Amino acid sequence: MKKAYKVFITENARDDLRHIFSYIAENSISDAKIFVSELEKKINTLSTLPERASYIPENVFFGTDYRQLILRKYRVIYRIDKDEIFVLRVIQGSKLLEL
Repeated sequence: MKKAYKVFITENARDDLRHIFSYIAENSISDAKIFVSELEKKINTLSTLPERASYIPENVFFGTDYRQLILRKYRVIYRIDKDEIFVLRVIQGSKLLEL
């Protein structure tokens, strides 16, 4: 039986999702709804096997152990803490994480 993790989305990550929605909605509300829904589904997959994703390159600079899931050109940045997952940010893949 797979271990189940509780997934928490931080306020920063929620703001990121709102900004992504607004940006895409400028051209198509339908596309914005679909894409943000895809992101949310991807985030929810973290409840099982969150270790499957790669570490972020910025860990070298920050001394962290954050991981990332990638969907198209966006990165879902998160950390694992025992049986909990904290989604910290959802950023464009070309941007570096800022602490």
